[in-house]
Amino acid sequence: MKRELLLHSLKNTQYLAAKIAHFMSPQDVVTLRGDLGTGKSELARALIRTLMGENETVPSPTFTLVQTYETEKGELWHFDLYRIKVPEEAEELGLDEALRQHMVVIEWPEKLGRKTFKNNLDIQMILQPSGISRRLILEGSGHWASFLQKLKGVE
Repeated sequence: MKRELLLHSLKNTQYLAAKIAHFMSPQDVVTLRGDLGTGKSELARALIRTLMGENETVPSPTFTLVQTYETEKGELWHFDLYRIKVPEEAEELGLDEALRQHMVVIEWPEKLGRKTFKNNLDIQMILQPSGISRRLILEGSGHWASFLQKLKGVE
């Protein structure tokens, strides 16, 4: 299932992230694609804050490559793969373990090659010429297809 959305503000992004967070469960994977500055980290932070609490400090894992969070729904692993050179580096970070038992958010999933995931919400973010709006192309596999069918009120 595939959907396109146009988000006009950070508030819209946070609202979408909250809807995603409420639907997530262990073994779910949210992949975030897009150029630098398209809002991948903002969406990931908003998703994590929904699960952890609005006051939670959510650093970008750009330098650590992975951050983990204990939520009421289970553990969430947030990967930022921008700096890895080969897919095997992600395996060294514990990606395979995380995929088997935890919720996973991956920025720059294209660094993994052609790896696919069973219950995956893939989000491609494209900054619009205004520099404010973002066009999102969302594609869901597994139970995420039904999430996309029911998704309303985000734009």
